[in-house]
Amino acid sequence: MTPRATYRVQLTKDFPFKAAEAIVPYLADLGISHLYASPITTARSGSTHGYDVVDPTRINPELGGEDGFRSLVAALRTRDMGIIIDIVPNHMGVAGGENPWWNDILRLGPASSYAGYFDIDWNGPLILPILGAPLAEVIAQGDLVLGSEGEAHLLLYGEQKLPLRPDGPLEGDVSAIADAQHYALVHWRAANDLLN
Repeated sequence: MTPRATYRVQLTKDFPFKAAEAIVPYLADLGISHLYASPITTARSGSTHGYDVVDPTRINPELGGEDGFRSLVAALRTRDMGIIIDIVPNHMGVAGGENPWWNDILRLGPASSYAGYFDIDWNGPLILPILGAPLAEVIAQGDLVLGSEGEAHLLLYGEQKLPLRPDGPLEGDVSAIADAQHYALVHWRAANDLLN
């Protein structure tokens, strides 16, 4: 079916598939041929736009999951309408620890089975410009510590878990542990100069 008129919807947990399905009759009356939807794969929790994907293999449960999507598509089809889904392959959410592919890369570096999905220059450690100050200062302030719960990790600012490589030091001096990772923690202002 060739699109003749689209209507863009921004899907979120507050406007999920069910809400989009509710407006299908109105859109059909307007002469819309296709619903143009924001990304539907699993984004970070509470995402307001869907472009910060953390699992590209699943339909976002916050939007209604696979069942909700199928119901929306069925409602569109009953009115001879289609759906266009916005997909941006190079957008992934890597902050917050919800992306298992990214966490695997942090833990295993270039040996991760997901390394090929990311454009990373492995001529050195993966640069993570997520610090609010230089590393030594962040450690001195107690903002980067060795995590004590679950799998070995560094805990940044009391909330962000950074996986540790299994073949590196897992206890002792936080600075030495941080330096031994497949990633390098740097001040956010270094991003333009150091990103790889």
